[in-house]
Amino acid sequence: MLLLGALIAFAPMSIDMYLPGLPAIAAEFGAAPSAAQFTLSSFFIGLALGQAVHGPLADRFGRKPPLYAGLSLYVAASLGCALAPDILTLTALRFFQAAGGCAGVVIARAVVRDRFDAQTSARIYSLLMLVMGLAPILAPLLGGWLLILASWRAIFIVLALFGLACLLATWRYLPETRPPGTVGGGLGATLRTYGDLLRDRAFLGYTLSGGFAQAGLFAYITGSPHVFIEGYGVPAQAYGWLFGLNALGLIASSQINRRLLLRRSADAILRRANRATVLLGLALLAVAASGRGGLPALLVPLFGYLASLGFTAPNALASALAKQGARAGSASALIGTLQFGLATVSSLLVGLLGGGSALSMAAVIAGCGLSAYLAHRLLVGDGRAVAQ
Repeated sequence: MLLLGALIAFAPMSIDMYLPGLPAIAAEFGAAPSAAQFTLSSFFIGLALGQAVHGPLADRFGRKPPLYAGLSLYVAASLGCALAPDILTLTALRFFQAAGGCAGVVIARAVVRDRFDAQTSARIYSLLMLVMGLAPILAPLLGGWLLILASWRAIFIVLALFGLACLLATWRYLPETRPPGTVGGGLGATLRTYGDLLRDRAFLGYTLSGGFAQAGLFAYITGSPHVFIEGYGVPAQAYGWLFGLNALGLIASSQINRRLLLRRSADAILRRANRATVLLGLALLAVAASGRGGLPALLVPLFGYLASLGFTAPNALASALAKQGARAGSASALIGTLQFGLATVSSLLVGLLGGGSALSMAAVIAGCGLSAYLAHRLLVGDGRAVAQ
């Protein structure tokens, strides 16, 4: 479980650790804040496209070979980021770093689906969120202190070492879990599998519901360094504490969700969480638009929105994968591609709507919460499409 949590943590580790360094990166390269933010968007694009490749490979060749290749690419790209001479090179290398690291995300989810049914999988995903939830707490703090002791380049050296440690641990401890039977054997078969999944209303509804909700998280990740550090004057090293506080809410709610799953279905919990997500997103937008109460007033609905993801993310994921069986790797990949595609759009919208303003961040988060609710409501309905 610790190893699976580490594999899923590649994305938050690679994003959150260097968030405090975004203003320093922009200053060193003489770039605008939006250019520094695009290194995040590039990472999201790499996560989205890379998963579409790793999933079918995991169904055809097993869970471990694509993981070895992906983690090796991650280590090499992380070292390249540490040596990047300009913002364009850093942006390109962030894409390859994500394309490699996302193998861990795809395959960890597939391994859980290989071993457990839908209801148990939701509990396992909640437990993994406890493990990976340490990343958003510790990573920004570590990144902030590395900025004091060295520079933002040291952050990528640490990420390369993390990738190498996971590669060695995977080789030593992770068993092969792919069930008997493969899904297709070439590009045509892969596209047919993806087409079948996209025509599955329940699968698409759960995937988009979880994806839109998490896109709000990435709008927060993209906008918060400039909102907190530049807009409200929060020191870079203190930014990690604020980020960690919000991560604690996500961890706590995911563990409450794990207990609720003992007596309620994943879909029932998801429906209620989607309603809360809408209300909290709109409350955040109202606070940001009024400008009253300063940073404390902004943090309250923001904390609530991020905490609600502890209920939406594991239940949407488990419900989407419930009936996928031998094509779990492809389904996991498509979930990741769609969700991080939405994350890329939300990240770009934060910059396009106003760069580092609290209003632009809040508007995108509110839109994501409403879209998550509508996706589940229109495509899944009362949830009877998935056997609980």
